[in-house]
Amino acid sequence: MFRNHLTIAWRQIIKRKSYSLLNILGLAIGIASCLLILYFVLYERSYDNFHEKGSNIYRLRLDSYQNGELAYQSATVFPAFAPTLKSDFPEIVESCRIHDAEMVMTNPVSRTKFSERKGYYADPSFLQIFDLPMLSGDPATALSGPDKIILSKAMATKYFGGTDVIGKQVMVKDPDLIQYYEVTGVFENYPANSHLKLDYLVSYETLSKIVAQVWQDTTDATNTSWGWYDFYTYLEFEPGTDVAEVKSKLPAFVDKYINEPRRERGSTTENSIDIMPMQDIHLYSNINQEAEVNGDGKAVSLLLLVAFFILAIAWINYVNLATARSLERSKEVGLRKVLGAERKQLIVQFLTESLLLNFGAFLFALMIVQVALPFFQNAFGFPTTSVLANNPGFVIAAVAAFLTGAVLSGIYPAFVLSGFRPVTVLKGLFKNSAHGIALRKGLIVFQFVTSIALIVGTMIVYKQLQFMRNQNLGVNIEQTLVVPGPDTVLDSLYGGQYKPFKMESLQIPGVNNLTSSAYVPGDEIYWTNGAKWLNPETTSSTIYTQGIDETFLEAYDLGLVAGRNFSKERGEDDRACLLNKKAASLLGFPSPEEAIGEKVQRGGDTLTVAGITNDFHHLGLQKAIDPIIFLYRPEARSYYSMKIEAGQNMQAIIAAVQQNWNRHFPDDPFSYFFLDEFFNRQYQADMLFGKVFTFFALLAIFVASLGLFGLSSYDVLQRTKEIGIRKVLGATTTGLVGLLSKDFLKLIVVALAIASPIAWYFMDKWLADFAYRINIGWWVFALAGVLSVSVAFITVSLQSVKAALANPIKSLRSE
Repeated sequence: MFRNHLTIAWRQIIKRKSYSLLNILGLAIGIASCLLILYFVLYERSYDNFHEKGSNIYRLRLDSYQNGELAYQSATVFPAFAPTLKSDFPEIVESCRIHDAEMVMTNPVSRTKFSERKGYYADPSFLQIFDLPMLSGDPATALSGPDKIILSKAMATKYFGGTDVIGKQVMVKDPDLIQYYEVTGVFENYPANSHLKLDYLVSYETLSKIVAQVWQDTTDATNTSWGWYDFYTYLEFEPGTDVAEVKSKLPAFVDKYINEPRRERGSTTENSIDIMPMQDIHLYSNINQEAEVNGDGKAVSLLLLVAFFILAIAWINYVNLATARSLERSKEVGLRKVLGAERKQLIVQFLTESLLLNFGAFLFALMIVQVALPFFQNAFGFPTTSVLANNPGFVIAAVAAFLTGAVLSGIYPAFVLSGFRPVTVLKGLFKNSAHGIALRKGLIVFQFVTSIALIVGTMIVYKQLQFMRNQNLGVNIEQTLVVPGPDTVLDSLYGGQYKPFKMESLQIPGVNNLTSSAYVPGDEIYWTNGAKWLNPETTSSTIYTQGIDETFLEAYDLGLVAGRNFSKERGEDDRACLLNKKAASLLGFPSPEEAIGEKVQRGGDTLTVAGITNDFHHLGLQKAIDPIIFLYRPEARSYYSMKIEAGQNMQAIIAAVQQNWNRHFPDDPFSYFFLDEFFNRQYQADMLFGKVFTFFALLAIFVASLGLFGLSSYDVLQRTKEIGIRKVLGATTTGLVGLLSKDFLKLIVVALAIASPIAWYFMDKWLADFAYRINIGWWVFALAGVLSVSVAFITVSLQSVKAALANPIKSLRSE
């Protein structure tokens, strides 16, 4: 029997080729769009899921409050937390700390050297908590003791040409000492879907040794400090631990070790801590000092919703077109019933047709996905790795989309068509029911509510991204070539090497300025201190510290609102400071002018305020402007910023700078970046979301238009004789087009009225995450309405004009 149903279904598909093609195309695009979005969503949600103990691993977060107000939240915390928490909480199986370990690394034999940025000093317990498959070396001892390092497979190959490197050494040179690290292990390349990018790990005791030698530290600060918050700290809990109960105990823990001792010293700064599941970090953590630029959980969820709506639009197309054909198939149903067919047999027949059409669309969709994947990889950064290809969640979702579509899109038409009364249809008295027409209209409205909401969302996302990229930052980052400073030069020798480097660089044609600084815009400032105006009525506040030379303000077009800039001619400027307006206000100064000459205590130093700068965006517009204090540090060497004259040969300038660099800093690898590109990487997740959202919004509108095209075609077909009569009676082509279009256009207007508040609500929630955002104007909805009506009118007119221009004699000949 099923074979018979299948044969009849195939004949129906072949018989109505245009109808079948329209359905298959719409369903295929809908399914393919859904699958491509799922690729992205599943990858974003797969971060850190490869760890066997991943569900039991949490990261600490530090919150700092000043005078009762939240000052900042940080992904890094004090190093004393890890051992103390493990000691005080029996639920914690293990804890570990990691600290950035940026360095210039050299193979002492081949002299191969690179500047490395993706590594950490790590506790030995890191290898017990995290899954780091070791190709060689003993995980139990690889990070035990000082001067030990383990390398990724790629790193080992880069420095030694292979992975047989146990016992070999790498040389690490910094301004204060030269160290040789023993390679004690090689691990498999760390997966890309992790909130940490990991090329190497250095033993934690190495950091303790460096701090003791270089800083002359005798307090074991890397283990006991309750004030140095540069350490990512992870906790592994016993399986089944009530994490909410653990959280409830954390305030008392923090009070005991941090807040109560501070209160005794008269401090108004207090801390709290929280714990976040490691698997949530990538999508739901965007606080200070994140290890990498994270994703956006809200955006990923919104894209998942878009995937569902595109699929729903495609399913609705099938339902509408199938039920619109009810007049055409009514006599077929009547004859089948007269010949003895039962309703359940007819239902199975129509469901088989739906299954066959959906299966064809599903196969076509898989082909589209296969062809589109390389394009998505290049255009949107979509991953095409085996992580997704072997993801059972993707396979289950794909099959579920096919089966759900086949059943949901087929079940209503099957019940409607199988329910026709044979006497009525065979006498020619059957008409489309008011209920069926109303349902089709409702489904069209739903399709265009979704489409209009996506149009509105696309325009708002585009405007917000343009706003962030084009907003005046308060500093000029254009035409800026940035060279990370040397890591290996001794402080006593640095001046003798930097001065000729700067002088010779400024002689390169096209280089207009060169300034050195501790940070550049877009590089998060980790250098923070408590600061206060030396006024009995003020309290200390956390402030961000930037070290600059006397040319920084000029190079970055950062204006002064009061006072003066630093000057190398003034010997006392090492005891002076500049504040931005936000910092001056935070410290309590009534006005910028009244701050000049006043004393500010920063840490243990007393500084004189020499000038107040304009506020500027050091980080992206997702975050508020930070209070910044500038110190005169001409020896700052983290970055050299060079202003390049527009229209110059940039590659020639870079080559000349590199030659100059190699003469003066031969032990340091040369690297560079363009500041505008570096700054805009903060918008990476938002820009990716914008591109993906826009692309699939356009696809949704296209699929909805396909359905409207099909419905208008059947509407015109059913009204062929009416059109002929109207033409004979003198109706114009314009009048007929308007007559055939108005019913559909009314539905679009209704959809606009419903979609507008829905789109406003969701997009306002999305914009709420930005410290600086656009306002949603009425024109967005007006433009979305005009675009929707235009698309609908053009779609319907394709058939209306054709029918209006047809010879009425042909349509009336049968009468």
